[in-house]
Amino acid sequence: MSRTIGIDLGTTNSCVAVMEGGEPVIIPNAEGGRTTPSVVAFSKTGERMVGQIAKRQAVTNHDRTISSIKRQMGTNYKVSIDGHKYTPQEISAMILQKLKTDAEAFLGEPVTDAVITVPAYFTDAQRQATKDAGKIAGLNVQRIINEPTAAALAYGIDKEQSQKIMVYDLGGGTFDVSILDISSGVIEVLATAGNNHLGGDDFDQCIVDYLVSEFKKQTKIDLTRDPAAMQRVREAAEKAKIELSSMTQTTVEQPYIAVGKQGPLHMEIPLTRAKFNDLTYHLVQATREPVNQAINDSGVSISQISKVLMVGGSSRIPAVQDLVQSMTGSLPFKGINPDECVAMGACLQAGVLSGSVKGLLLLDVTPLSLGIETLGGVCTRIIERNTTLPIRKSQIFTTASSFQSSVDIHVLQGERPMAHQNKELGRFQLTGIRRAPRGVPQIEVTFSIDANGIVNVSAKDLDTGKAQQITITASSNMSREDIDRAVRDAQRYAAEDAKLKAEATARDRCEQMIFQAGNAKNVSKEDKTRLAEAVKTARRAVKSKDPAQMNGAADQLEALLNEAGVHIDPNAEYHGSARYENPNNDFTDNAVDAEFEEMN
Repeated sequence: MSRTIGIDLGTTNSCVAVMEGGEPVIIPNAEGGRTTPSVVAFSKTGERMVGQIAKRQAVTNHDRTISSIKRQMGTNYKVSIDGHKYTPQEISAMILQKLKTDAEAFLGEPVTDAVITVPAYFTDAQRQATKDAGKIAGLNVQRIINEPTAAALAYGIDKEQSQKIMVYDLGGGTFDVSILDISSGVIEVLATAGNNHLGGDDFDQCIVDYLVSEFKKQTKIDLTRDPAAMQRVREAAEKAKIELSSMTQTTVEQPYIAVGKQGPLHMEIPLTRAKFNDLTYHLVQATREPVNQAINDSGVSISQISKVLMVGGSSRIPAVQDLVQSMTGSLPFKGINPDECVAMGACLQAGVLSGSVKGLLLLDVTPLSLGIETLGGVCTRIIERNTTLPIRKSQIFTTASSFQSSVDIHVLQGERPMAHQNKELGRFQLTGIRRAPRGVPQIEVTFSIDANGIVNVSAKDLDTGKAQQITITASSNMSREDIDRAVRDAQRYAAEDAKLKAEATARDRCEQMIFQAGNAKNVSKEDKTRLAEAVKTARRAVKSKDPAQMNGAADQLEALLNEAGVHIDPNAEYHGSARYENPNNDFTDNAVDAEFEEMN
């Protein structure tokens, strides 16, 4: 029996883990990283790239590079590439396929089963879209679990004493906070709250806006008119944000970012942590209300919370940690890796499902209330938010008009009092009701939510026995036929993708060596001549698209660089060529319902 992997499908980075020897182990990707950028790109020739290689070429291929697709899950958003319109599920499936392939290479066996995490505040549509993405990727999604809950699993697996903890999860695109009770192997979610559109991307954007504004003041040039330049600024902003978590000041340097009347222009803008805190103050404060809501809903006082787990890369921001400390009165717990603990918790849940992890019970909750529209456009709740899953609950309603033979069931999700203020999950019609005066028919509406958070709704006329039900899947915006087609496409292109990946990997390495040669310092004239010839050979190899030629040329360049005493930095950002870093050296190119009412 194949093993089940745990996947943290993140907005900016994703991670995969598996149980090894009774312990969760992070699976490195093909490039050696423990996390994989959630980035997909298509070359001009239609080649698909996923992960680090896709992120690396974003500057030179910005209009064909897709990032932060998680923010579009459960919507009608589509990405158009070469006439093909990709849904968020299909793009996410490409990321999942990459994680699946890396896991299979690591384990040496096929992988078909997975537990995938989602933000606690994901709606039913977003959860269903995530399951669809898993199916397209060739995965049997055994369970969808909430990210803060997964983090608590990773933390609480060996905790015997009873304690109440808060999980503060600020990722690349979403924010969640959960209050949990951990006791003798039982992990119970007491309450959860959050914001599906708040995360590290928003912090990056604040820096981007500042840099663009400062550069315009200095040069009168608006970088927003140049997509390639903006991609470079976005990458520089992310880097600056990370640096300011450990430093009090950094300088954003981007040479040759634009061309003015006097020639090339360079960006060199200092950014202090204090300025960064000022720019992002509103974002940090936006996490305060969900924290208070989760605490109030849980019935737990601040003094009862023994630990605060910080999850997600953006939780490293000092101002965020300061806010959490000021609200809870205790230092955030740093004994777990915020980038990896969610995937580890997912694979622990996989172990629970398979039976390999015993003595552990997870009790999760639904993040939002569920109900139906009743007389006057009111949203009548049937299942309240923070109800423990799985759950099944029924309520009796009647007709609002005399002699109705049918009623429309309008299923809603949210906390607002009026139907139109909440998220519509679906509609269906119950027909065949015995004609009777208003208020006589008895219609039983039943909601059930499984452990994945997927909703089923049924309605039954208790007089005639007529019944109808709906599984809320259409809200994921992909029909079953669309999903099946995407699965077939993924299978059909598997061999082609493997070939393209080999070509892309070889080209990536070859271009990296060209970049290293183009930026070599303090080399002799003889070495410079030899490197120039090797660079020409490497460029011809890249044009050939032959992996063997590209690898051979890269080997030759690497050997020459070593002989010349040049340090090779494997993490250097080359952006597909050396033109940004050193444009003058010898190695560069020239370049809606019948109403019914609730019964009292």
